[in-house]
Amino acid sequence: MKPLADLIRPHRLEEFIGQEHLVGKNGFIRRLLKTKPLPFPSLIFWGPPGCGKTTLARIIADSLNFEFQEFSAVTAKKEQLKAIFAKEKTQTDLFSPPQKPVLLFLDEIHRFSKAQQDILLSPVESGQISLIAATTENPSFYIIPPLLSRCQTLIFHPLGEKELKKIISRGTNKLSCSLTAAAQKLLLKSANGDARVVLNLLEQAAAIAPNKIIKEKTLRQIISATTLRYDKKDEEHYNTISAFIKSMRASDVNAAVYYLARMIVAGEDPLFIARRLVIFASEDVGTADPHALPLAVAAFQACQQVGLPECQINLVHATVYLSLAPKSRAAYEALLAAKKDVKTYRNLEIPLKLRNPETKFMEKIGYGKGYQMYPQNESFLPKKLKDKKYFRKKSS
Repeated sequence: MKPLADLIRPHRLEEFIGQEHLVGKNGFIRRLLKTKPLPFPSLIFWGPPGCGKTTLARIIADSLNFEFQEFSAVTAKKEQLKAIFAKEKTQTDLFSPPQKPVLLFLDEIHRFSKAQQDILLSPVESGQISLIAATTENPSFYIIPPLLSRCQTLIFHPLGEKELKKIISRGTNKLSCSLTAAAQKLLLKSANGDARVVLNLLEQAAAIAPNKIIKEKTLRQIISATTLRYDKKDEEHYNTISAFIKSMRASDVNAAVYYLARMIVAGEDPLFIARRLVIFASEDVGTADPHALPLAVAAFQACQQVGLPECQINLVHATVYLSLAPKSRAAYEALLAAKKDVKTYRNLEIPLKLRNPETKFMEKIGYGKGYQMYPQNESFLPKKLKDKKYFRKKSS
């Protein structure tokens, strides 16, 4: 038997739920399907799991009466794709109907190597096929520029509560079951904007629910932490750590603790988080609070020695302290400015008075001459930079 997600999959644009900016009255896809341009433009669908990318690709193929060829980049081989590109395009019989144009749907294109993506360039460029490539990852990181430039990227958004409720209603009608208000609230909370998660959980719950009435208790039995979307190698990893750092920088302690909790629950390496705290202590707190760096280093060492789950207490301790600490990037900005001058002026001559007179000859020619250990208002910079002020004390 087919899974519930396939059983209730819409086949017409009017049945599609979500992505109003694409399929609504003035949406890009709706306008494309009205004009039906040939060749149909190649597209990249970028969005989170379960937001309708595959379904919309199938609806487009049906609406255009195209031959729909679906592959996953995880399992697809170059030979399979080349076979489609090499397919005979001429008619063998003058009276036979013309062959249907091909719409190639390639899911998870971010899994394709650069060499694999290269074979798509010529067929897309020539209009031999129309490509719809779907990805959950930022296309600018994972799709080669030549292919990216030949396709239009469309952004898909996670489904909202209103849209998920419509999908739940379709699912319960198909399964002839019902949800209590508390169960529906939990289901929506666990969905993470993913229709597939909703329908899978609904289907599993309906299979074990007494009298086909799904209660919160039943649903909790089958919900696990796997519904949290987070990949330590992909964009969600970088988005979350970015939000964590920026929350601490803004002294928003509540947001910082929340993003820390997201990383911990998702299984992030505590040492990765601790390293970022050490960096933050010098880069963003800096001289405004000299205790910040020793505390961050101590948190890192505690994570090494204690490990999870206890070291999460050390992480939140450091996170709260650094969030509430005064901020100053003066030391870091001083280094950046000095490095810029080093790269611009290269090896400027070091003043003679700062050089150690290791020999009588060096002393004779002026090494160390005029040096004072504790001078007043005297610049030790090279002559060309003697008026430069790299460090400007400031804090927030």
